[in-house]
Amino acid sequence: MAKYIYLFISISILFNPVFAQNGSIKGQVISATDGPIGFASVNILNKSVGTRTGNNGQYELRNLAPGNYTIVFSSLGYQKQQVPIEVKANGVTTLNASLVKSESRLNDVIVTGVSRATEVRKNPVPVAVMAKKDMDRHVNNNIIDAIIKGVPGVSAVTTGPNVSKPFIRGLGYNRVLTLYDGIRQEGQQWGDEHGIEIDQYGIARAEVVKGPASLSYGSDALAGVINMIPYLPNYENNALKGDYTVDYHTNNGLIGSSLGLAYKHNDWRFTARGTGKLAHNYKNSVDGRVYGTAYNELNLSAMARVDKKWGYTQFAGTLFNNKQEIPDGSRDSLTRRFTRQILDAGDDIKNRPIVPENELKTYKLNPLYQHIQHYRLYSSSQFNVGEGNINVLLGGQQSVRREYNHPTQPSQAGLYVVLNTLNYDVKYNLPQMAGIETSVSVNGMYQTNRSKDATDFPIPDYDLFDIGAFLFAKKSFGPVDVSGGLRLDNRHINWNNFFVADNPQNGFQKRVTGADTVGTYLQFPSFSKRYNGWSGSLGLTYNVSERLLLKANIARGYRAPNITEIGSNGLDPGAHIVYLGNRTFKPEFNIQQDIGVIAYLKDVDLSAELFNNHIYNYIYQARLNDANGQPVVIVPGNSTYQYQQSKASLYGAEVTVNLHPEKLKWFVWNNSLSYVEGLNKNPELLARVGDAAKYLPFIPPLHARSELRVNFQKESKTLAKPYIKLEADAYATQNHFYALDDTETATPGYTLWNAGCGSGFKNKAGKTILDVFLQVDNVFDKAYQSNLNRLKYFEYYQSSPNGRSGIYNIGRNVSLKVIIPL
Repeated sequence: MAKYIYLFISISILFNPVFAQNGSIKGQVISATDGPIGFASVNILNKSVGTRTGNNGQYELRNLAPGNYTIVFSSLGYQKQQVPIEVKANGVTTLNASLVKSESRLNDVIVTGVSRATEVRKNPVPVAVMAKKDMDRHVNNNIIDAIIKGVPGVSAVTTGPNVSKPFIRGLGYNRVLTLYDGIRQEGQQWGDEHGIEIDQYGIARAEVVKGPASLSYGSDALAGVINMIPYLPNYENNALKGDYTVDYHTNNGLIGSSLGLAYKHNDWRFTARGTGKLAHNYKNSVDGRVYGTAYNELNLSAMARVDKKWGYTQFAGTLFNNKQEIPDGSRDSLTRRFTRQILDAGDDIKNRPIVPENELKTYKLNPLYQHIQHYRLYSSSQFNVGEGNINVLLGGQQSVRREYNHPTQPSQAGLYVVLNTLNYDVKYNLPQMAGIETSVSVNGMYQTNRSKDATDFPIPDYDLFDIGAFLFAKKSFGPVDVSGGLRLDNRHINWNNFFVADNPQNGFQKRVTGADTVGTYLQFPSFSKRYNGWSGSLGLTYNVSERLLLKANIARGYRAPNITEIGSNGLDPGAHIVYLGNRTFKPEFNIQQDIGVIAYLKDVDLSAELFNNHIYNYIYQARLNDANGQPVVIVPGNSTYQYQQSKASLYGAEVTVNLHPEKLKWFVWNNSLSYVEGLNKNPELLARVGDAAKYLPFIPPLHARSELRVNFQKESKTLAKPYIKLEADAYATQNHFYALDDTETATPGYTLWNAGCGSGFKNKAGKTILDVFLQVDNVFDKAYQSNLNRLKYFEYYQSSPNGRSGIYNIGRNVSLKVIIPL
């Protein structure tokens, strides 16, 4: 990692030119009712120059040539404002803005999936934005669960409360690209049993692109992108500011604590945050406490940024350290109480001892757990070049993943892999020519994966180099905004022969290196291949009026096969699955059409988005059977799955209806409906097994969500913006599932009721001193299983005394979050 860090810091410093002095504009963006507006967008009309306000609402635009400009102020939940202003040479012009509240989100500015900051209304690709206040109202165990509650069309495959793998419109894993502050997240995404390595308390905003975003990001954005943008506390020159968050959940005893600090000195800004989380096993009314779902987590992050007339440079780093128990679902056949593994050799599922009650509600982890460590250092810079700018993003990441699955040798890792990644992205936003905004970019990554002292080797040690280039342009023709572009990608992946042998010291296996391979097994023969692909996008937005839009977009996405799909040949102990890859796989491509209508009217917001997605060379898992149709067992007690490839088709829609009557300002009723159908288009398989393979795996059912919220409007000396809310989360029965070999089964529908309230509390001077959020999820303690819950299939018996199979989702949970500004 040291060479990666040195390289990107050195390149960033080389890119620090000094430009001649010009004029500048600075000021503050406020609301008459809410005070300073953080993260508001400040842009110069018809120019690729802009910035965002800090949490105190302050901004500055530098290095502006003398002349007349129109400044555009916009923020989520406020009406856009345009103000003309004159900039003089070598002078500083002050321009403040006061925005008026509005429910419309059409003028909000996004940075994900576009070449430069763009208003939502001008982007034809479906994009959803979730702000920090919405995340705070939806108290959750992790950041992905918070996004699911606020963005229709997003779901997650889960393995307990702390492991959520995001899916967008029925597609997940390496088809959904997750970003942190614009840099792609690399951390063994192929694994089922660990989540996203990001601090949930350190996120201010999430932007979700629903559809192929390969144009901007290359491979792995076939289904879309989730970009999590860090939260920055208030800045005040030469003063230490910050916030402190404490969070408690009754169901699994989660205790979360997060402290963020910020300091500003003239052109320099500094932030730091530390977060800790502890949780014991969760419970529900069917299983009681679910053994193997406790976890603990530590997060650290820091950032330093300097803003100059030539642009800005930002250096940042994060550390994620998570220990998560590994559930396997083994139980006593009569009492259905959970049992635990105590032997390696000679282990018998049916004769394991029952877990004592005192071990079901302890924060101490059991000996079988996974340890995920993720380190990230990156630099983000922008250099102004005339009326254009150059953006440079360089990052180094390391993901260390260990899974301890040997109870007789608890310090011996079953899986131990280290993934090193160097990310690079250089983009030039050209000056406008004839009203056309054009951007060109080159980005990609270099990646190495190495196995360490382990006993199981599901994937080989590999090297990967990824590079892609794209051209993007957009132009407005009166009420019509048109944008699109093309991209070419090249990925080279290779590995050498990988030998394993018996290890007499521990009775398991070990990797063998060197020339002496006598008595070894060649688990991964050498491999080298290049994957190439092109992607593109073309769309338009028709502004029927300021409040009514029509959108249409067609895009081609690209994804190279991931390492498990082409190279796996071994047990992933945390997933309890032996994976077998296929070296002949071709890259996945998809063609997706999107159409939508969005209306932000006086009393109601309406939106309807329809999509049709055809995927070529779709890769999925299928259980491996022998010639007699019986499951192949390579490792006792573990399933064997081999990857397959075929055509696939997905289609569906998201509809939202949000009521906010102007004459009833205290009343808000938000409603959403999302639906996706996933069809397997493999004619040979369908002819052989019929409807059992008709549908794709992990497709979410019809999902309706309704939130009724009352915002108390009357001013109070002690309360600030109090609210109460009631939610209904309804999932229909899922009868459209991948039934071949009982890979999935039907899932009954269910409705969860949630309730919450919250308020700020003010001191005698009228300043808010803390915010409190109280939430009750699953008020009626409903026993249910999500069809995307992997624990649903953790079952060792054909039948059970209570007629229930597998593990159920979390029961009633009361959570309390308190945020104290410092």
